[in-house]
Amino acid sequence: MSSRFRLAAVLPVILFLLLAGLFYAAIYRGDDPSEVPSALIGRYVPEFELGPVEGLDRPGLSDADFAKGKPVIVNVWASWCVPCRSEMPLLVELRRVAGVPLYGINYKDEPAAARRFLAELGNPFDRIGRDAQGRAAIDWGVYGVPETYVVDGNGRIAFKHVGPLTPEAIADDILPALRAARP
Repeated sequence: MSSRFRLAAVLPVILFLLLAGLFYAAIYRGDDPSEVPSALIGRYVPEFELGPVEGLDRPGLSDADFAKGKPVIVNVWASWCVPCRSEMPLLVELRRVAGVPLYGINYKDEPAAARRFLAELGNPFDRIGRDAQGRAAIDWGVYGVPETYVVDGNGRIAFKHVGPLTPEAIADDILPALRAARP
């Protein structure tokens, strides 16, 4: 058997083992999927203007609502989002304890469904912009709903949490990010 033939037989096995090792390391290295890096951390919120959700008593949302000297929390949510349903009571409590405005971006949702959702679970938002087409969410770097941001008093994105909030995420990530974002 020639050495060329042996190499051709062994090479695919070696390549498979290398790829399997890389996949194994990527899966089990302990990264938290809620800590997806964002290119927007430290940058000003993107330019956007969203009208209100029709039928709600909250104004819409735009980039002009930021950089007013006080940090804010922004939550991207939708009524059709199952994890958004589980996090809404936490947002109601977060709004109460954080002492800063909480803004919502209602992502690709129908106004009637959004109104029903908030009527059932509570409405913690000071302002809610309706992002019917999802364009503002793209500018914010949203991967999927829910996502929560802390924006500092200068209008810069200070922190991003991907996925539904938990009591631990609020205590360990959101509240410390808010404290750090205060002037």
